[in-house]
Amino acid sequence: MFKYTIKRLLQSVVTVLIVVTIVFLLMRMLPTDYFFTEDQLMKFTPEQKEEQLQAAGLLDPMPKQLVRYYGQLLKFDFGESRRIQNGVDVVSVIGDKFAISMKLGCTALVISLFVGILIGIIQTLNKDRILDHVGTAYTIFVNAVPSLVSYSLVLAFGSKVLGLPSLYSTRNPSETSILPIVCLSLASIASYALWTRRYMVDELNKDYIKLARVKGTSSSGIMIKHVFKNAFVPLAQYVPASFLYTIGGSLLVERFFSVPGMGPLLTDAIVRYDVNVVQTLVVLYAVLGTLGVFLGDILMMLLDPRIKLTGKGGTR
Repeated sequence: MFKYTIKRLLQSVVTVLIVVTIVFLLMRMLPTDYFFTEDQLMKFTPEQKEEQLQAAGLLDPMPKQLVRYYGQLLKFDFGESRRIQNGVDVVSVIGDKFAISMKLGCTALVISLFVGILIGIIQTLNKDRILDHVGTAYTIFVNAVPSLVSYSLVLAFGSKVLGLPSLYSTRNPSETSILPIVCLSLASIASYALWTRRYMVDELNKDYIKLARVKGTSSSGIMIKHVFKNAFVPLAQYVPASFLYTIGGSLLVERFFSVPGMGPLLTDAIVRYDVNVVQTLVVLYAVLGTLGVFLGDILMMLLDPRIKLTGKGGTR
């Protein structure tokens, strides 16, 4: 397990490095006007602009710029915002927004796990009955209907019927977070329900379950000690990674409910060519993504030590 952990860590670092490099090169293909604020573009002469670019190292050869950028990342120096908040450190720009997105994402993940797995268990216990069909219909609906449509339905029902606030407010975050969290949870609940049912039904059809029944093991004992335990092992692999997917979904949800999180910040930074903010957010998402996949594999091995992720040749 130790060798596998080290190997996967190295693979994760390489993956993040590749993503960061590609984004850096793409950002450097933009016109150099992105470096200046609106006022500077109006006031600076071409000579002054060139001096500023030279001082910032943006006229250096690309390999030199890339090596310098790697060095800044190693020092956790992400530069300053040039457009969103001119002259403010990028970490400060992202800080509060990151906290809001993480709070919504973590809450949605916990709700998704509990509700989704519960629905999957109920479907399994009522296979081919009305409750199973209802759960399947929900999964199909969530996957088939565009996200904006389902969000609109949640917004209409929550605001008109339940009287919940339709827009997020930092003055009342608890109540105004309800609808965004519900929308973030919709797809994950459907996914967990689908896979929980699928894995549990698959376990129920295996020979060792039939043997347990012959030996007189109760249905509840079979479900708890065998079926759910074994079905949760492959499901657990996707739990850490699903956290990223939940945060990724916030790009649309946060814009839809006016949540001042990372979602609107990323789109604003892209539209306004705030390169340092875009690069930092991409690094953050890349790290979360690779870490999620890595932790998923480790969690699966911890739950079932029989699982071996490496073969004789050391490959997965």
